[in-house]
Amino acid sequence: MSTYLNLDGNEAAARMAYLGSEVIAIYPITPSSNMGEWADEWAAQGKPNLWGVVPRIIEMQSEGGAAGALHGALTSGALGTSFTASQGLLLFVPNLYKMAGELTPFVLHVAARALATHALSIFGDHSDVMACRATGCALLASNSVQEAQDMALIAQAATLAGRVPVIHFFDGFRTSHEVAKIVAVEPDTVRAMIDDTLVAAHRGRALSPEHPVIRGTAQNPDVFFQSRERINPCYDAFPAIVQGAMDRFAALTGRHYRLFDYVGAADAERLIVVMGSAAETVEETVAHLTARGEKVGLLKLRLFRPLAVDALLAAIPASVTRVAVLDRCKEPGASGEPLYKDVMTAFAEAAADGCRPMPRIIGGRYGLASKEFTPGMVRAVFDELQSAQPRRQFTVGIVDDVTHLSLDWDADFRTDASQRLQHAVFWGLGADGTVSANKNSIKIVGEATALHAQGYFVYDSKKSGAVTVSHLRFGPDPIRAAYLVEEGMAGFVACHQTVFVERYDLLAHAAPGGVFLLNTPVAKDAVWASLPAAMRAGILSRGLRLWVIDAYAVAQQAGMGRRINTIMQTCFFAIS
Repeated sequence: MSTYLNLDGNEAAARMAYLGSEVIAIYPITPSSNMGEWADEWAAQGKPNLWGVVPRIIEMQSEGGAAGALHGALTSGALGTSFTASQGLLLFVPNLYKMAGELTPFVLHVAARALATHALSIFGDHSDVMACRATGCALLASNSVQEAQDMALIAQAATLAGRVPVIHFFDGFRTSHEVAKIVAVEPDTVRAMIDDTLVAAHRGRALSPEHPVIRGTAQNPDVFFQSRERINPCYDAFPAIVQGAMDRFAALTGRHYRLFDYVGAADAERLIVVMGSAAETVEETVAHLTARGEKVGLLKLRLFRPLAVDALLAAIPASVTRVAVLDRCKEPGASGEPLYKDVMTAFAEAAADGCRPMPRIIGGRYGLASKEFTPGMVRAVFDELQSAQPRRQFTVGIVDDVTHLSLDWDADFRTDASQRLQHAVFWGLGADGTVSANKNSIKIVGEATALHAQGYFVYDSKKSGAVTVSHLRFGPDPIRAAYLVEEGMAGFVACHQTVFVERYDLLAHAAPGGVFLLNTPVAKDAVWASLPAAMRAGILSRGLRLWVIDAYAVAQQAGMGRRINTIMQTCFFAIS
């Protein structure tokens, strides 16, 4: 019988990383910090790893220090890991080149985040992991909370077998902080996936005075080039090793992953290639469009480095004539983004060899710094592919009135899957407990019912004291909606801070006939008159049911101080 857990992507990945490690070197950086915090908490509780030992948690003074400590631990034969993102990952880069060059097996877990360029952003895209393409580390992408757990284990098994270090990454905030109901990987599965003979081989390669070897030498032109080429067989073999780990995982759990998973019509003519959480949104949209007879498909990419070109091409139906490759990063001055150029090269070489015709391939940028990527935008990409002359390069999700690269999209487009879900939106203040209460609500629903649940929480970069908006979904099927609750879809909207009624359009997400719950100190017979005229008109036009409570007064009476989250959570369950 499967065990279900309700947790976020960071905790899902950290569970597997902790079980397979003896040394964990950490330094916090948003949005990866929670992974290190979980590991530190479990170690403080005395929780053992797979071999019955409590991992040693080492917090350094910087990410560069964490990278150095990890490199040293691995060189001594220990099993180690770390967690990082963005500028922190850049500080790992010098060590990553060395660890990959020395064929040192380990997994680095990254909550992928934007790099600081014209401005700093704490939000997610793939610019940090793309900056590591040349380090020699494999790049393995997870698309969801479930995959963040599963790929963390698959990466650990593969790196021990192939000795190529793995950067396992998933989208910062969108996956790292999304709470979802997942099937747990049991300890017995972890035990079966990790081969102790490979662990012993890693220990046998440790630097030790008992069996001295030389490592980290300086080399001259007579041998350096040859030594670099000598590593080729390791990378040639690694995709098959990763697929083998995926196959073993499938035999143990029933969840089968591939390096490239195709979803869509068997005779698709238009295809989107993408990796990360956007693949979930594209898959939801593809299901909607194929149900209406459209010949569209999706290629979900997981192993980006080393790129297995033959496997990539084999996964794509021969009927495909037009391809859009979506990158969640920007390389200024380049003729295209990294994934686009790799896919273009793969098809061009196959066409030159006469293996298959060359399709029309276009490249698009989306979702930088956690910009929304919705089904309407996916539809816009498929529509662009269908046009007589698709743009070679484009953006989607913004309005580009400078270089005019952006696609128009229908903000009112909704998928069948989205319309089958129940949606709720909660407005709160950072540190007022709203987010924690909603995480608890998801766990209660997920554990007490057969429903799937998802929660995503929009934080301002100022964090504590700023606005938080919680987006919750519930439904009988797995939820693939890696985007915010759409306007007009929420059957339940709650405002936990009275001051928001004058500042924000709280009813934008409210569905007709839904519920609006307001925390206010105003007496119940005076509440209606206290609301702005626009809000009163919105409540009437949508036919909303208005519920009010003075949660702060209730909290005071109950001896809870200013903590209203439990009270508002109780109201949510009572009303819904």
